Amino acid sequence: MQHDDNTVQRVLRGVVLPARIRSPWWELGRRLLMALAILTGTVALVYLDREGYYDNTDPTKKVDLVDAIYYTTVTLSTTGYGDITPWSTSARLVNAFVITPARIAFLVLLIGTTLEVLAAQGREMFRVARWRKKMQEHVVVIGYGTKGRSAANTLVQNGTDPETIVVVDPRSTARDEANADGLAVIAGDATRRDVLRRAGVARASQVIITTDHDANTMMATLTVRQINPEAYIVAAVREQDNVPLVRQSGADAVVTSSEAVGRLLGLSSMSPTLGEVMEDLMTYGTGLEVAERDLLVKEVGKQPQSLPDQVIAVVRDEQVYRYFDPVVTQLARGDRLIVVRPAKEQPWAPRPGTHNEDSSLDDD
Repeated sequence: MQHDDNTVQRVLRGVVLPARIRSPWWELGRRLLMALAILTGTVALVYLDREGYYDNTDPTKKVDLVDAIYYTTVTLSTTGYGDITPWSTSARLVNAFVITPARIAFLVLLIGTTLEVLAAQGREMFRVARWRKKMQEHVVVIGYGTKGRSAANTLVQNGTDPETIVVVDPRSTARDEANADGLAVIAGDATRRDVLRRAGVARASQVIITTDHDANTMMATLTVRQINPEAYIVAAVREQDNVPLVRQSGADAVVTSSEAVGRLLGLSSMSPTLGEVMEDLMTYGTGLEVAERDLLVKEVGKQPQSLPDQVIAVVRDEQVYRYFDPVVTQLARGDRLIVVRPAKEQPWAPRPGTHNEDSSLDDD
């Protein structure tokens, strides 16, 4: 997965810490300062002990500041012309035990910087190529604002592997947040075909669209549907009037965010307890949850109201029926149940105590 310029995690003996990620320019500047410090320190050593050096090109044999700078640069770069040489014992000892290690450190610093850049680029290219190769039947989340992030978190909390979620967003802050959450990110405008193709929309199984404007949502939906006619598309719109347009653009499901929030506000105003229950159903991980699960073999032929779970709807032949609908008076093989259940249970799991039982979809 792609993790450059983002927050990644290191795990050491069960301790999870965010890695410190610095800008490449900051790293380059730091290394240049270190190289300059080595040069400056070596020049100072040579100049302070200049009486211990001969300048074979100068009749006076004296070494000045310019000679010290010259000697340092050719020595640290291992060029070594031999025109300036140390002759005193102190100068030779300084060269042996100080300047030689400084020369090694200088070379390691310069070569290490080049190798690290090349190695990092190679590793990143390999990771991206491997990610693209294995990315099949994944989920694409367009827009990583409040709605997009909540949708991605819900998927992850319900068992979806974060490595199978790809975020598309043009904003750097949103991309950083997605990377921090362990998700791959494609930078760009989701209404553009090339951006969606980089996200692998053609091979995606689901696409969640949560842009800031309904017009962008319609354009993104149209483009996604043209690239992938089989993907299941869920889109969020702000205005109820735009729901039919987004559906005509190719969305399988459309959620009206402003209408949902407004209804919740109205219910909370009329009945605080009802609003509390509704918010509980919409909040993951605590209290009650709305979930979908398979019908168990032993539940075939029973009425929805007689099951341990609180059944609110039955899915039969891709149609949704309310639990009181005469069509689903008796549950049949292949039905799926929409239930209200404790949040601690996995949404797709049967009731506690029946986990080893066969689904009605299993063969006899």
